[in-house]
Amino acid sequence: MNPQEQWSITYNQLEIQLDRGSFDTWLRGAVFLGCDQGVYRIGVRNSYARDMLQHRLYRDVRRVLTDVVGEWADVAFEVHKPAAEVSAEEELPLLRLLSQQPETAPAPLHQQISRPQRPELPESELNSRMVFERFIANSANRMTYEAALAVAEHPATHYNPFLIYGGVGLGKTHLLQSVAHACRTKGLRAIYIPSEAFTNDLVDAIRQRTTAMFREKYRSADVLLVDDIQFISGKESTQEEFFHTFNALNTFSKQVVLASDRHPSQLTTLEDRLRSRFAGGLVMDLQPPEFETRVAILMMWAQERGIKLPAPVAEMIANRSRANIRELEGVFNQVVATTQFTQRPVTLDIAENVLEGYRRPRRHQITLGHVLELTAQHFNVSVADLTGPRRTARLTQARQVAMYLVREVTMASLPAIGEAFGGRTHSTVLHSCNKVAEELVTDDLLRRDVKVLQARLNGNGE
Repeated sequence: MNPQEQWSITYNQLEIQLDRGSFDTWLRGAVFLGCDQGVYRIGVRNSYARDMLQHRLYRDVRRVLTDVVGEWADVAFEVHKPAAEVSAEEELPLLRLLSQQPETAPAPLHQQISRPQRPELPESELNSRMVFERFIANSANRMTYEAALAVAEHPATHYNPFLIYGGVGLGKTHLLQSVAHACRTKGLRAIYIPSEAFTNDLVDAIRQRTTAMFREKYRSADVLLVDDIQFISGKESTQEEFFHTFNALNTFSKQVVLASDRHPSQLTTLEDRLRSRFAGGLVMDLQPPEFETRVAILMMWAQERGIKLPAPVAEMIANRSRANIRELEGVFNQVVATTQFTQRPVTLDIAENVLEGYRRPRRHQITLGHVLELTAQHFNVSVADLTGPRRTARLTQARQVAMYLVREVTMASLPAIGEAFGGRTHSTVLHSCNKVAEELVTDDLLRRDVKVLQARLNGNGE
């Protein structure tokens, strides 16, 4: 594989391994720029994403990249915009435009207030997958879904403000972004933004003395959609600014859509004047999907990705993942990834193993040495035998199982695992892991050995 292909595989793996919020916010759209002496240069859309990736997600990205490459690899993030895009302003943090004007003297602030010169400021990007057509509502959520559709079709006509509340992973963000997509299709200026981003914009505007632009940006929207509104609780300046923004939009018959984890009456740390306004519109909740809806969602995901998902497997996953859609998607992605790695069809046994691993609590930090010791003890061999050159049939199987378990339950890379097993190459480790994964499907005895070792590693079989 060339470096471009290696990064493409790394990108796909990160989409599976990272939580959706982190991936969509910081890595979505990252492009491969080049590779110099083992350092992969990756282009991201702005300096915020570059800084977050460099300081918070760097180790995760490098670990996955090293596994894909098969040897040590490093990664560096750079701000990159395609030539066709206007990059000079969009790559900057929001509302830092006044400090980046040409060398000619800027117009006085009072002139900018009286006649705002609003550029197209960057706003939170919408997820192309979060549209009404992909939202499968259950019987309890049908009215909430229909209300969101009505808001999208006729903004500020009947339900204003419109607030959706419910637990995590039930589809609040999906419905908000669906409304935003529909409104933008109509040519309306719809701004979707998490409440934390609204606060960050306000802080930046105060620091840069660009509050006039901040207010004009939000108060000129046709539709303002704010996610996780509960997080403005306790932030006095944010609540003050949002109160006036809300009133301005309401005065000019503009639509406001909000999402919260609780009913407005339960947001006790929120100012009374905001709570009363939130509760004064249409307030509707989202309930966890019932069994049939979960099955339908799984089948839709499988169809979109061209995967054959047998009905019994979908029903088993749906029956075991009842908390929310986010958990359901996590299990689905794990099952798909496992079958792709082993190049085998989706079966009940594979799904069962994935679910067992997905829900398994980690009681302690499992180390490579711990895996070696327990595996050697279980197969009645020594650690030196596992890491040495001897190649009897039983010892080879024990060594392959140990490599598989190290790969599954620790953060060790393929080269690191090979080094621990007597300096074996990463390709040898990968072959061993794939061989065990394939044989687990048909070899009952091997499957029992692996399950026993997994239980002991997690403190359940001591």
